[in-house]
Amino acid sequence: MAIADLFRQASEHHQAGRLPAAEALYLQILQSQPEHADALHLLGVVTHQRGDQPKAVELIRRAIALNGKEPTYRSNLAVALRAMNRVDEAVAELQEAVRMDPNYAAGHKNLGIMLGQMGRHRLAARHLQRALELVPRDQGTAKSLGVALINQGRHEEAVEAFARAVQLKPDDPEAENNLGVALKDIGRFDVAAAHLRKAIELRPDFVEAHNNLGTVFSLQRKLDEAAACYREALRIKPDYTDALHNLGVTLRDLGQVEDGLEYLWKALKNSPGDAETRNNIGAALQAQGNFAEAMTQYEQALRIKPDHVWARFNRSTVLLTTGDFEHGWLEYEWRLKRPGFQVRQFGRPLWDGTSDPKQTLLLYTEQGLGDTLQFIRYASLARQRVGRVVVECQDLLLPILARCKDIDQIVPRGAALPPFDCHAPLMSLPGILGGKDGAIPADVPYVFPDPALVEHWRERLRTIDGFKVGINWQGNPQFTRDHHRSMPLAHFAPLAEVPGVRLISLQWGPGREQLTDGSVRFPIADFGDDLDKAAGAFMDRAAIMQGLDLVITSDTAVAHLAGALAVPVWVALSASPDWRYHLDGEKCLWYPSMRLFRQPRLRDWDSVFRRIAERLRETAGGTAARL
Repeated sequence: MAIADLFRQASEHHQAGRLPAAEALYLQILQSQPEHADALHLLGVVTHQRGDQPKAVELIRRAIALNGKEPTYRSNLAVALRAMNRVDEAVAELQEAVRMDPNYAAGHKNLGIMLGQMGRHRLAARHLQRALELVPRDQGTAKSLGVALINQGRHEEAVEAFARAVQLKPDDPEAENNLGVALKDIGRFDVAAAHLRKAIELRPDFVEAHNNLGTVFSLQRKLDEAAACYREALRIKPDYTDALHNLGVTLRDLGQVEDGLEYLWKALKNSPGDAETRNNIGAALQAQGNFAEAMTQYEQALRIKPDHVWARFNRSTVLLTTGDFEHGWLEYEWRLKRPGFQVRQFGRPLWDGTSDPKQTLLLYTEQGLGDTLQFIRYASLARQRVGRVVVECQDLLLPILARCKDIDQIVPRGAALPPFDCHAPLMSLPGILGGKDGAIPADVPYVFPDPALVEHWRERLRTIDGFKVGINWQGNPQFTRDHHRSMPLAHFAPLAEVPGVRLISLQWGPGREQLTDGSVRFPIADFGDDLDKAAGAFMDRAAIMQGLDLVITSDTAVAHLAGALAVPVWVALSASPDWRYHLDGEKCLWYPSMRLFRQPRLRDWDSVFRRIAERLRETAGGTAARL
């Protein structure tokens, strides 16, 4: 039989996966014609497929020596070299292949995949894009391109690549999963969830897709749904580390801290060198009030990864909670490096606390409304060192902060800024100004209500007899620690039973539905949904507080407003309080008029409100008033 016919038969066997038959024919050809380059090359490919990489490399190199102009030889040589972990040589062969033939799509594809495996994602994307230009309907190339793009943070482009992969092969669960992840990364959570569900429909045991769907739900704060996804992933694969870790974090965020720790410890056993798991174990221990053990976990995480942002930030909150302000404020600067935090770029220097009466200092808010109300006090200290202070703040706070002293100009966030010489985030000021214990400025009040509104509300409050107590129970439910600070309105029932006490709602936004949904059976005076709408955020409530005998609240912006106004305020705190409330005691360093009532254990609001009711009974009765 002619050599050409033998080679044709060998190629057919090879393409059909009949490797022994193909190998035998390639050898027969080479016995007759030892310099048959194509037979040497494909025998090398068969040898690679059988797992004998050194022999495969030898054979393909012999083929290249006979015909050095064939790029496919170099591409397959690269595959064999890669299997031997000789990555640099493999890349060099592929680069030569595409140099020889710039339109060699398979070479560009293999080179892109290999560069991606080496972490050289930008160059990988370039070759994969070229491969896709040459063969637009290659679904595998589209998927690989998406991976390279997502690894560069080019999420929008990754979505396009994965969407193309899905379009080319609609029944590919991996493509659907990848598209879901990319959509998650750009915040399109509902669409992401749809594609992840499709991946699971196509492959019900697709454990990564279950885990990724859980992550989408977690980002949407649909924590119960997220936990269900992680549990399903673990039903399929009980030792799946990512799902163990994610379920542990989710249960912690649901307030089921002990159960969450159980899963986190399991994840750590699987991956003892994982700094992220150490950090989240620390956060769970901190949520239990176990600050010493939490600090141990943060320190271990930082030994593994010294620049772990969340471990550094969480460590700062332990330091601040335990009163180590000198080191705590320094570490607290790591908050500015947290994922998603937008560091402001002004083209001006960060203020270092230097005194210069010629300078204008820009202070800008960065976190929640309560944080701004708490830290705006530092504007007065800063004003003592510079000639002018400009504050950029949240729109909602413009009316109340406009009445603060020592602020020369206040502008809404996003508006054009006046000229300034230096800048500082508001919550960096304690560290800049030397925020040790004795340096916390607690001169109150430092925010002031509108006198006309105060008089208006005094008149309305005169219609309510008794000891007037303003109450607030719910913060922003999107806040990650909201389950620790907010509580159902029903917990205030013991206060309503105190003789002579009249409860008045200060609640605004989420939580107000509890006034009318039938969940409470005690009287509460409510001034309606229009509170603060005409005068501006907090303006009516600040004025109302001036006419109250007491404010009792969860740890929300209302607590900071009352403290900043210097009105008597009692705050119900979790066993894992925010760092600003320290570890123990009733007094608050930040607000002289504030008293703290702490949970003895997580989720035990009943005992907190029983103690508050007992103290309220004494205070309202005038027998042992202690505000």
